[in-house]
Amino acid sequence: MKNKLIMETNYYTLKRTDNQLLALTHLSQLLTCLTGFGGLIVPLIIWATQKDNVEGLDIHGKSIINFQLSIVVYSVLSIPLILLFGLGLLTLIFIGILAFVMPIINTIKASNGELPSYPLSLNFIS
Repeated sequence: MKNKLIMETNYYTLKRTDNQLLALTHLSQLLTCLTGFGGLIVPLIIWATQKDNVEGLDIHGKSIINFQLSIVVYSVLSIPLILLFGLGLLTLIFIGILAFVMPIINTIKASNGELPSYPLSLNFIS
């Protein structure tokens, strides 16, 4: 882990670079497959407790939370579409694939020090 000195207002703070924690935060989204909302709760806890200590975690955490909340919104909106047109089923399948694949892709990006990218993600937290 590398350390980086960042100047804030009147004092210096030491933020550490921890790509493994960033990758783990992205990977923890897959807990949704096992627990339902674990993929939102675990990254939220990691982000809330470590965003000031780990460089880049604020950006990664916000991206993850926005993506997970977007998945919930899209899923809820797709349910009535199943009853009306049957298209909601295809949408739910697409959302499921997206919710499984994108955390894996962004885990690899985070471990390489790259910024996350989640398509179709709404900005709830900016």
